Amino acid sequence: MTLLRVAPSCDRDAMAMWKTIMCSPRTAKVVQLILLDVLGSWPEYSTGTSDGDKTGVFALAATVVMWKILQEPCVPHNVKLHFPRLFVRLLFQVFFSTEQMPKKVLTFWKGCQEQHGLATSPNRFAVRTLRSLLCFLQCEHVVMSMECKRGWDTLLCADTHHYAVGLLARELRQSSIDFCPGIAFYLLRLLSKEMPYWDLPALAFLVEVLECLDLSECSDDVLEIMSKNLQRECRERRRLALRGLTVLSKDPSMAKGMWSLTENLVELLEENDSDMVWMTTVLLRYLFLHNRAPIPSPMALQLAEALLPLFDNDDSLVQLCSMSVFQNMLELLMEEGRKALKSPVRQSLLPLSFHCHDENQHVAEASRETLYSSARFLKRRDIEQMLQVDQTWRFGEGLLAEDRSRAAEHLRRALPYLQSPQEPLREAAVRFMGMAGRSLRGQQGELQLICNALEEMVNDSSPAIRNMAIETGFVIRAMQRAPYSTFRRLRDQFRSAWKRWPRLCSPTFLCCWIPVET
Repeated sequence: MTLLRVAPSCDRDAMAMWKTIMCSPRTAKVVQLILLDVLGSWPEYSTGTSDGDKTGVFALAATVVMWKILQEPCVPHNVKLHFPRLFVRLLFQVFFSTEQMPKKVLTFWKGCQEQHGLATSPNRFAVRTLRSLLCFLQCEHVVMSMECKRGWDTLLCADTHHYAVGLLARELRQSSIDFCPGIAFYLLRLLSKEMPYWDLPALAFLVEVLECLDLSECSDDVLEIMSKNLQRECRERRRLALRGLTVLSKDPSMAKGMWSLTENLVELLEENDSDMVWMTTVLLRYLFLHNRAPIPSPMALQLAEALLPLFDNDDSLVQLCSMSVFQNMLELLMEEGRKALKSPVRQSLLPLSFHCHDENQHVAEASRETLYSSARFLKRRDIEQMLQVDQTWRFGEGLLAEDRSRAAEHLRRALPYLQSPQEPLREAAVRFMGMAGRSLRGQQGELQLICNALEEMVNDSSPAIRNMAIETGFVIRAMQRAPYSTFRRLRDQFRSAWKRWPRLCSPTFLCCWIPVET
C-alpha cells in the first residue's frame, strides 16, 4: 500500500520492488488480491498500514502497476489464476474513468503522464492495460478482432459502453471460451449484490456467455437476475433479460423455474419493439409447450388482449409466434375461464380470416390453424366446415349472419385492411365491405363510412381491386338512397331478436311471420 501511495513517482527502485514481490510465490498471491481490491474501488481505496497511514490510494495507481507488471517477462501465475476478477476490474476502470473524473484524480493522472510519458487519457490507458492482459493470455486474436470492429473506441463512450462489452464477450466466447465460465460466474456474484452503476454492462457480458455456465449450480441465481431486470424501467435491461432467458430456454429443464416469469412476459407483449415482442412470444410458447400448466382466467384474458394486435404485426415471425401462443392458450385455459375469454376470441376471428389470404404461406397456414382453434373454442361448426372445404372467402357472410348487431364493430375492425400493403388482404377487405353494407342497411352513418373508405381506393395499384372498390361503392350508395321503411326496420329487429332468443322460434310465431314476409 505504501508503494501505491508513492505513485506516480514509481521510479526504477519501486518497480524493482514490485517485480520482486510479484515474482515470489510467497508474496504474489496476497499482493495480487490487494491490487484487485484497489482496482475494484473508484476513485480511491482506503485502508491503513502498519505505520497508521490511512491515506486513500487511487484505483488508477493499481492500474499503472498492473500495466508495468504485464510488460515484464516474469509475470506471476496468479495473474492467470485471478484473470476473471482482474479482467472485470479493468473494465470497471474503463467505464468509471469515462463516466466521471474527480479533480484530484485528474491531478494524479497528470503526474502519471509526466512520470511515464503517457500521452493518453485515463480510460484509454485502462483499455491499453486490458489489451496487455489479453495479449499475455495469448488472446491477440480477440484484441485484433475488437480493433477491426472498432470495439475499443466504442468501449470508451459511456452511451455505447455496454454494447462494446457485449461485443468483447462474444469475441472471447468464440475464440477463448475457456476463460468465459470464470468471468460469467464472477459477474453473476456481482449482479446478485446490486451494482447500480455498472450493472448494465455486466448484464450485457453475462448474457453473451450464459451458455458457458453450469446451470445445475446457479440456475436460481440466474433466473432471479433476469426476473429483476425484466421489471426495470430501462428498456435495454429488459431486452438483455429477454435475450438471457432465450438462451436459457434451450435447456428444457429450465421451463419449470421460468414459469413464474409468465406474468412479467405477458406485460412485455405491449412493448413497441418487434425484436423484444418476438423474443417474448418465443419464450411464452416455450413455457406453454414444456409446462402444460393450466392458465388462470385473469392471465389468459390479459394475454389474449395483448396477442390480438400482434396478428397484424409487420414482422412475420411475431405473427407466427403470437398465433402459436394464442392456440396454446386456448388449449391450456382453465375450464372456469372459458366464458370470460369468449369476447377476445370472437375478436380474433376477423383478423385471422383476413390473414388466411396472406402472401406469406407460413402466416396463411398458421392463420387457418388458429382460426380453426378459435372456431372450436366458440363451437362455431359453420366456420369449421368452411375451413375444412377451404371456403374462407365466405367467412364474412357467416360472421355477419351470426350476429348482425356487431356488424358495425366488425366493419371498424376491417377498415385498416383496406390499406394493407398486401393485395390479397385488400381484396378480402373490399369483399367484406360489401357484405357489411348489406348487414348495415338503413344505418346511414356506417354506410357512409364504407363509401368514404372505398372512395380512397380509386388510386389503388391493382386494377382489379380498383374496379371491385368502385362497384362495391356503387352498390352501397344505392342502398343509402333506397327507402328503409319502418316495417323493414322492425323486421330486421325481429330477425336479430330471433337469433338471440331461440324461444321466439315457436311454430306459432313462424306461422304468423311467414305470411307477412310473403
